[in-house]
Amino acid sequence: MLKARHEVFRYPLSRIGTIDLGQIGLRKHHVAGLLEVDVTAAIAQIRKLRAERREISFFAWMVKAISTAIAENRYIHALGGRKHHTVVFEDIDISVMVEKVVEGNRVPLPLLIRKTNEKTAEAVYAEIQAAQSQEIKDESDYVLTEDKLPRTVMRLYYALPQWMRLFVIKRILRNPHRSKAMMGTALITSVGTAGHQSGWFIPKAMHNLCFALGPIVKKPWVVANRIEIRDILHLTVLIDHDMVDGAPAARFVARLLGRIQKGM
Repeated sequence: MLKARHEVFRYPLSRIGTIDLGQIGLRKHHVAGLLEVDVTAAIAQIRKLRAERREISFFAWMVKAISTAIAENRYIHALGGRKHHTVVFEDIDISVMVEKVVEGNRVPLPLLIRKTNEKTAEAVYAEIQAAQSQEIKDESDYVLTEDKLPRTVMRLYYALPQWMRLFVIKRILRNPHRSKAMMGTALITSVGTAGHQSGWFIPKAMHNLCFALGPIVKKPWVVANRIEIRDILHLTVLIDHDMVDGAPAARFVARLLGRIQKGM
């Protein structure tokens, strides 16, 4: 049988980690909220800060806004412990994805930003910028943080069959303290916050709490009983129903949206 003309590419080893995390995410009992958020005031606030020569981005501002909302409702980023216990951490460590070129391909790599509740949006932006300029040499650099695993450990992990890799990840997730140390308590990801198409994307995440920033589009919106053209963000929120009930989750989301819409 003749084969059709084609090309074969070797995907980077970082993709193996993405596949494993997707498998773990399939087992999560996430409740998904697909939200439209008026970010007109937030964008105006960011432009004002930039005019004052302060280095900041919309994504970094959102990381800080979400961190503040979590700090005011800490139960929302709880992790499961042993014997049906729930662990609620004081510090908020958020994992974000930074796009890097690995072996000629653009791939998202994780960056864990610690204690975002104590940092300004400018400090968050600086960490993301530093990660974007970090040189990728080998497998040990696939996690953009100083607390990375040794090169030999990373190579061993990628060499294992998937069932063994998933077993290792599950063992880590059983310990809330180890889980927080390695991947934080929440994930914020983005597929582009500027565009012309309305819609949401729903990621598969192994974090109990996940936020996905979609496109920002201009839409007619009711403001003070008047219809205005506003900048609307498509935001997805995933909350693990095993950890948080519906009513507390709804109160958290309402608090978060209030902060964002007021540009706080």
